[in-house]
Amino acid sequence: MMTFRSSAALCGALVALAVSVTVARCETRGVHSNAVADAASRDAVVGAASMYNPFKPGKEEGGPRTASGERYDPSAWTAAIKTSLRKKFGGVQFGARPKYALVEAAGKKVIVKINDVGPLRPGRIIDFNERTMRHFDPSLARGVIKDVRVSPLSGGDWPLGPVG
Repeated sequence: MMTFRSSAALCGALVALAVSVTVARCETRGVHSNAVADAASRDAVVGAASMYNPFKPGKEEGGPRTASGERYDPSAWTAAIKTSLRKKFGGVQFGARPKYALVEAAGKKVIVKINDVGPLRPGRIIDFNERTMRHFDPSLARGVIKDVRVSPLSGGDWPLGPVG
């Protein structure tokens, strides 16, 4: 009987901890959302987004290098900005600190690291890696997301992922 009581008490404590962590995360996101809104440049770019995957048969192990020198990671929150927008997004060059952007589309917001540039098709301003694209299009069925708003974020070391 004593073992049952201590197990029940432990279970109760774990549930209480899980609830408090969830509440804390929700409260943090509200503050985070306001901080992002304040840091987002009013100089946003609007256009279409697509997904890129630089893996080709025989490519380097661990993924090819991006313009910033980091390896492409399909599970990170990253994106490649149109080459002609490189300066607006802080240069994006090898060895330089990656820049961050707030991306808004389809009623969702996410902070991504802009660590690559690329030749995008006409009308497209940004290419998402797989994880970021799945945030906006979970089935990857759409292929292109229209009316995407991308705002450079001032400062560095933003927490990546969904906002709000």
